[in-house]
Amino acid sequence: MQQREIYITGAGIISALGVGKAASLEALLHARSGIGPMRQLQGTTHSHYPVGEVQLSNEELLQLLGMPPQTHSIRTGLMGMIAAHEAVEQAQLHLIRPQRTALISGTTVGGMERSEQHYLDFFEGQHTHYIALHNCASSTEQIAQHTGPYSLCSTLSTACSSAANAIAMGATLITTGRADAVVAGGAECLSRFHLNGFHTLMILDKQHCRPFDQHRAGLNLGEGAAYVVLESEQSARQRGVEPLCRLSGWANTCDAFHQTATSDNGQGPYLAMQAALQMAGLQPHQIDYINAHGTGTPNNDISEGRAVERVFGHRVPPLSSTKPFTGHTTSAAGSVEAVIAMLAMQHSFVPASLNVQQPMEELRFRPTMQTIHNVELRHVLSNSFGFGGNDTACIFSKP
Repeated sequence: MQQREIYITGAGIISALGVGKAASLEALLHARSGIGPMRQLQGTTHSHYPVGEVQLSNEELLQLLGMPPQTHSIRTGLMGMIAAHEAVEQAQLHLIRPQRTALISGTTVGGMERSEQHYLDFFEGQHTHYIALHNCASSTEQIAQHTGPYSLCSTLSTACSSAANAIAMGATLITTGRADAVVAGGAECLSRFHLNGFHTLMILDKQHCRPFDQHRAGLNLGEGAAYVVLESEQSARQRGVEPLCRLSGWANTCDAFHQTATSDNGQGPYLAMQAALQMAGLQPHQIDYINAHGTGTPNNDISEGRAVERVFGHRVPPLSSTKPFTGHTTSAAGSVEAVIAMLAMQHSFVPASLNVQQPMEELRFRPTMQTIHNVELRHVLSNSFGFGGNDTACIFSKP
């Protein structure tokens, strides 16, 4: 049983929907997708695939951050700084910061987009400063320098559950008394390495993705970053900040079924959702909305759908995937969708699961195909599942 209440007092996001929570909310409410032709990623032979890109160049991101154009930077770090800054400002950590404040960030690609650009240059002694920015922790260090100070920094890399696991780790630091506040989330940019890998797995859709559709053909990759400020109840009260919501339950499981696929009956997702509900002290019927992992791949959607039916039976609450809005932001997906889930709760709506024409025949439930307005959401479940069966579920509740 959870020992302490975990409040979320700040949130920040950047994705294909735009910069900040306001831009994201407007796009979600108007069912406007951010997926489109590839513009920012250069040099790939797979430029015909639609993607969810942040529509700002690295130079424009630096300008937005007020940093000199000659700054040595990586795109993952730049997006992470923008999202984390929004979260820190909303939580007023820039004014009153608990002494024990941690930063936990999830990423997998890290600085790959710079490394692949300059790989051959490294052998000739050119652009060698980017070697130090290649590893995943470099983006965390950049975020820490821009939004700190922090008493502890750590980087997680568990593929598509990275950011959700960062949130879970941050919450654990608070419940065990090792931190009073934690900035947690993830950041991930698109890279050729990234795109080629998913192309090799043959799970990219040449059209806009359509999770939980009978004729789904794969995912659209995206990029972005999102962070939340987790805080103990005592810390939030002492600082006089209002909570946006509570992180009432979380769980991570690993079924180790396959390197990239989940089991047919969704054992890992099932166990994660069950454990998160148990931690939150909730029954399945108390969940008002499920933000599904919903990648649009044949394997994920049937596996997750069956897991949902195992947990919720014949009473599946409104369910949608928001990846047709943002693309699959991979390591950042858990926090991008956590912020979306919070926006849905705060503004009383359920986002549409875009592009669904024919719901899956194998499942009893249907995804929410149109935006539902004016609906009270007290408890929202958000799923994030990674390669290797690393599955995480988080539950966000009204304060």
